[in-house]
Amino acid sequence: MNTFKRPAGFTLIELMIVVAMIGILASIAYPSYTEYVARAKRADGKAGILQVQLAQEKWRANNTSYSSAATVCITPSPDGHYTISCSNVTGTTYTVTATPNFTDAKCTTLVIDEQGNKTATGSDSANCWGK
Repeated sequence: MNTFKRPAGFTLIELMIVVAMIGILASIAYPSYTEYVARAKRADGKAGILQVQLAQEKWRANNTSYSSAATVCITPSPDGHYTISCSNVTGTTYTVTATPNFTDAKCTTLVIDEQGNKTATGSDSANCWGK
């Protein structure tokens, strides 16, 4: 009869395997998470731009031209992730630009004009308005 009893617990090798698996899962999940957060913040920029666009059209309906006033060109986006600015404001045209207050290499600016033309700059500018 063998009376030697193996101690309960984990070996160092088992613990290292678990740590390695956690590291692999984290390296896969973290980029997806950061992209999701950036897309959520882009929705804030889009909301800010569309809010200014609505204010411009409302102003134009009551006046003879678009406005560059601060009351129409709201500076921060609703959640504050973007700075909204108006440019090229004339009697018949305007351009609204949203610039992120965070690092977003894929979509560095979101732009819309009086005709509803949506453009963007960045490494993935084709998908900035779609996602």
